[in-house]
Amino acid sequence: MAASVTEISEGLAKVVLPQSVFYNPVQEYNRDLTIAIISEYAEQHFKKLRTKCKKKKLSTDQEPSNLEEDGLDQTQTDLVLEAGKQYEDGITIFEGLAASGLRSVRFGLEIPGVKEVLANDFDQNAVSFIEKNIEKNGLENIVKANLGDAAMVMYEHRQIEKQFDVIDLDPYGSPTMFLDAAVQSVTDGGLLCVTCTDAAVLCGNALEKCSANYGSISLRSKFCHEMAIRIILNCLDSHANRYGRYIEPLISLSIDFYFRVFVRVHTGQKQVKHSATKKAMVFECVGCGSYTLQPMAVALPAKGEGNFKFIPGSGPTVPQSCPHCGHQHRVGGPIWSAPLHDTEFVKKIIERAQKGSLQLKTADRIAGMLSVALEELPDVPLFYVLDTVCGILHCTPPNMIKFRSALLNAGYRVSLSHAAKNSYKTDAPAKFVWDVMRTWVKDNPVSEKRRTPGSVAKAILDQPPEYVISFTEHPDANPQSREKGLLRWQTNPEPCWGPKAKAKRALNVDLAEKRAANQGKSKKMKS
Repeated sequence: MAASVTEISEGLAKVVLPQSVFYNPVQEYNRDLTIAIISEYAEQHFKKLRTKCKKKKLSTDQEPSNLEEDGLDQTQTDLVLEAGKQYEDGITIFEGLAASGLRSVRFGLEIPGVKEVLANDFDQNAVSFIEKNIEKNGLENIVKANLGDAAMVMYEHRQIEKQFDVIDLDPYGSPTMFLDAAVQSVTDGGLLCVTCTDAAVLCGNALEKCSANYGSISLRSKFCHEMAIRIILNCLDSHANRYGRYIEPLISLSIDFYFRVFVRVHTGQKQVKHSATKKAMVFECVGCGSYTLQPMAVALPAKGEGNFKFIPGSGPTVPQSCPHCGHQHRVGGPIWSAPLHDTEFVKKIIERAQKGSLQLKTADRIAGMLSVALEELPDVPLFYVLDTVCGILHCTPPNMIKFRSALLNAGYRVSLSHAAKNSYKTDAPAKFVWDVMRTWVKDNPVSEKRRTPGSVAKAILDQPPEYVISFTEHPDANPQSREKGLLRWQTNPEPCWGPKAKAKRALNVDLAEKRAANQGKSKKMKS
């Protein structure tokens, strides 16, 4: 009996899915965002070709015929790029774990300036469906199906002439087994798109597994989602450094139940040396949650233009006991401590989403989330959550505008983080922030029952404030993304919207029904 299939439509694509492949509509945001980013990358690719073509036209030593030998089709470099059309000088895209091929089909239909999309999977049944979906959407000239192990296919494309312009890895769980091959098989300046759905590992629930997979210790903290992104970037950069390459993060996001990073991979031994200065350890107080970063290395100017001497970071950056509450610190990392996003690139993606030329269903959310990412302080890793800070003191939370005003009025910078609601990043020292809260508590007293001897709340609130705090509303206290009413954080789009169980070839069971049947199962077994 033939396996049942499901037909779905997303974007411009219409595909059929086998029973062994689940379709999660929540991931449409992931695919829409990827299409917007690769489309921008493709446009930049052709701009470089145009610039190169113009330079060669101006050269007296360059014959017109030589332009074609270099792969620069003059008729294409001045055209407006169209989606669904093959370009000989266009970008090549590799999707390593294509499953039904939905993502690759959308790439072929919706991204302008593509030469070829290679949709790969190691399962023969999946590849047969990829072939059906390619034919169903009339993309035989652009999208090709391939049966093979993703890592081995990438290893076979390490030669410069075979490298891919874009590699997209969206596995179930951790992508680390593919990263070594990926950083070698993407072109110099190429785009690497990586999804990680192993959030529990990256967010501190299994630090030993995180150390094994990513080479870093994760902390279970309120800032864990940003720390997870920084662990992924550190891992990517470390893989690239082994081959004289380094990464340039374009957009790095914590989305729903997964993480998605987009980085360029460059070649250059001189720049690789600076990677050591972009990594840090994290010290977090187990009592009040105050954290400090310890840089791994520092670059000092040396003799000769552009030369540096690299020395280890100095420390320790924290005393034995936390100066705010007296508790001990725990250590995590290393993490990527350089910026998460390229601000100019982010602006272009926001403009592309708002322009509507791609007709993305989740365009509003793309513009909203990236607007928050654009507002983030680029040089301040990690964040605090105001509700958590107030929970430590057992006090009523101040209005976020008032709280931000107190920081801005003192000359410090403050921003949200896209990774959490009610979050704040600031360059103000933790001592100042606690003084803000001490001043707030004076007018909004905490019950004496909460200020028990030895408690974190008592240790912090018993210290007299050193700074004069002003809660007068600052003109920049309300973030632009909030003022404009942008869709910044997604509400639950549907029941059971998480990562879903791993696809199986067993009988199809409705997930909602299964969860309802298992509700309270452990209590029933005990009784």
